[in-house]
Amino acid sequence: MTTTTQPPEGAATAETATPSTGALLLHGLRTNIRQYGMLSALALIVLLFGFWTDGALLRPGNISNLLQQNGYILILAMGMMIVIIAGHIDLSVGSVAAFVGAISAVMMIKHDLPWVVALVLSLLIGALAGAWQGFFIAYLGIPSFIVTLAGMLLFRGLTQITLEGQSLSPFPEGFQNLAKGVVPEAGPAWSIPLPFEFHLNLGFIELRTEAIGPYHNPTLLIGLAVVAFLLIREVRDRRRQRAYELDVLPRDIWVMKCVAIVAAVLAFTLTLASWHGLPVIMLIVCGLLLGLGHVMRNAVVGRHVYALGGNKAAAKLSGVKDKRVTFLVFVNMGVLAALAGCVFAARLNSGTPQAGLNFELEAIAAAFIGGASMSGGVGTVLGAIIGGLVLGVLNNGMNLVGVGTDWQQVIKGLVLLAAVGIDVWNKRRGRS
Repeated sequence: MTTTTQPPEGAATAETATPSTGALLLHGLRTNIRQYGMLSALALIVLLFGFWTDGALLRPGNISNLLQQNGYILILAMGMMIVIIAGHIDLSVGSVAAFVGAISAVMMIKHDLPWVVALVLSLLIGALAGAWQGFFIAYLGIPSFIVTLAGMLLFRGLTQITLEGQSLSPFPEGFQNLAKGVVPEAGPAWSIPLPFEFHLNLGFIELRTEAIGPYHNPTLLIGLAVVAFLLIREVRDRRRQRAYELDVLPRDIWVMKCVAIVAAVLAFTLTLASWHGLPVIMLIVCGLLLGLGHVMRNAVVGRHVYALGGNKAAAKLSGVKDKRVTFLVFVNMGVLAALAGCVFAARLNSGTPQAGLNFELEAIAAAFIGGASMSGGVGTVLGAIIGGLVLGVLNNGMNLVGVGTDWQQVIKGLVLLAAVGIDVWNKRRGRS
């Protein structure tokens, strides 16, 4: 006669045990330590300099100016992130940006081409520059470091030749608006009078008002559209994770996450809407973020880029056309470098031989701060934006408090070293 022993009532078995909320949160933090860490660091830096500058950093005018100042770096950082994910590097982006900015100046100022036509031709020139370098890297097998180092020297020389050592200005107003313009107003700005005077004092920022507004209507509509898009994506991703029986955050935590996203986007939207509106450059950056983010997450070519960076040999055995993918990565980088060059030239209102200096270093630093890995195969386009904003807020905040350029370089170098150090530490912990 055999007997069976039943586990005590309420006891959890290995098969039926479910992860606790704390365990799920800890797992999420560990698997996304770089992105969440940099996002937290960005928030901390903003609060620190907000307090240090007596709220000057968080004023709507300064936030708008910060976005316009760093738009070209954000564009370059997105392209550089994809290059690094693929397991390569591009040292020529600053020189390509300068060369395309010089070409656009010649077309518009010397030859009176309409700025839209000149912009399209400039992007095509950038694509050709990326294709030229991508051919040597992808099809001839020359390391990207060597090819793009040669490109850095070549395009810097072509910039000097194109401009004959002189600056060209001014650009048409429409072209300048790429970097300095805001979304046009549509309809009357609205405000809501309050029956009392509202007073908020957080120590580093003080707000006293008798009305809410006036606000820039198109900026509000764009902000609401972004909120709707993000919420729909969160719901869709959660349903997809459940369909594939993956771990999802507990409902309460997930709702808190959605509320935090909505609050952050609305606060940012209201800040810009209370000024002159959303800068045009941020529309461009957001469009690129959505487009490139979708490609890297959902498109076949995006998954192939990750596969090549993670393990090139295995990717080739799996049928990934490594040469074609690498070629396209550098064509994309060339187009984004050209766009960044045009944006920078538009902000300066001048095509100058000195444009683009150290742009490649800023873009590489933003990518690594935003979560890229030296070994490739890791990173997100959103992470590049976060890394670029970290550098931008650091630059802006240190300028506001009067930190010298020498110490600014020291601090940014330490931030970059810390970001890469976290990556190395995370990998060693994963292998142990």
